Amino acid sequence: MAIETATFGGGCFWCIDALVQQIVGVESVVSGYAGGNCPGTPTYREVSSGKTGHAEVVRVTFENTTITYQELLELFMENHNSTINTYIKGDYGSQYRSIILFETENQQRIAHKVVQQYGANLSMEVRTEITKLEVFYSAEAYHQNYFNKNKEAAYCKSVIAPKIEKLKKKLDQKIES
Repeated sequence: MAIETATFGGGCFWCIDALVQQIVGVESVVSGYAGGNCPGTPTYREVSSGKTGHAEVVRVTFENTTITYQELLELFMENHNSTINTYIKGDYGSQYRSIILFETENQQRIAHKVVQQYGANLSMEVRTEITKLEVFYSAEAYHQNYFNKNKEAAYCKSVIAPKIEKLKKKLDQKIES
């Protein structure tokens, strides 16, 4: 078994976290912040201000003989709007931008390949940022596993649950039962 990590974001990390948890081969998902340039550990309030440069992201630990980095990125690209860099489904600000943060040259190569292939099928420009992961900061505890802890919350019912249902219909073989 080979364990690998991937870090990416596109909109609120609650959505991406909930979606990625459904995928067979995913060992863990941690919501957090990355891609910015502020000193010290940022808080949700600071990141939400848009002044830190950080994006809301998830750090995914996965077993790469069950699901590859490329497959994970393909699922990510198919499940968020990568053509808008500051507004995704009610979430506004640079902290919600589409971003892939690579750790190795191989991940960088795969990220560019996936984004290019995905963009070839769209009539709009893909605006997903691809950049090296410098540092990842875990978000506060109440953001972790948010959907599973708050399924009855309005945002979870109206935004996240439909995305999970769409993913389940599309990719039965890669979804945890």
